[in-house]
Amino acid sequence: MEVILSQDVPQLGKTGDVVKVKEGYARNFLIPRKLAAVATPGNLKRIEQLEKKRKVEHEHQKAGAEALAEKLNKLSCTVNVEVNDLEKLYGAVSEPDIVRALEAEGFNIDKRQITIEKPIEELGIFEIGVKLHPEVTAKIRLWVTKK
Repeated sequence: MEVILSQDVPQLGKTGDVVKVKEGYARNFLIPRKLAAVATPGNLKRIEQLEKKRKVEHEHQKAGAEALAEKLNKLSCTVNVEVNDLEKLYGAVSEPDIVRALEAEGFNIDKRQITIEKPIEELGIFEIGVKLHPEVTAKIRLWVTKK
């Protein structure tokens, strides 16, 4: 039986894919949970229209993310931290600290969008990634200074 997936299903396919599955799997699991619909000509046409709409929305979001990335790439933030006599940090600079620094600059970024390659445990200048879109990542310059 061929079905059209209405949501991503692990090890089966992504939204909008037409996949061939066993009839029992489709009727007892996929269709009742609204994960898929039977692949009829009307459903195929509807999914095709939804896919076009989704692509346009995806491109619009990507363009917005690229514009924000352009601004963020020029940005330089400062995080002031407590240090001991040997200029070692008490702890490390984490995502919430970076989010607060970005909010001070006027940017509203979620902490899950920030990617730190290794923990920041010393003073200096660091490149921090901000994932704005699956295809767009901005780099900000983070200055870690002592109070």
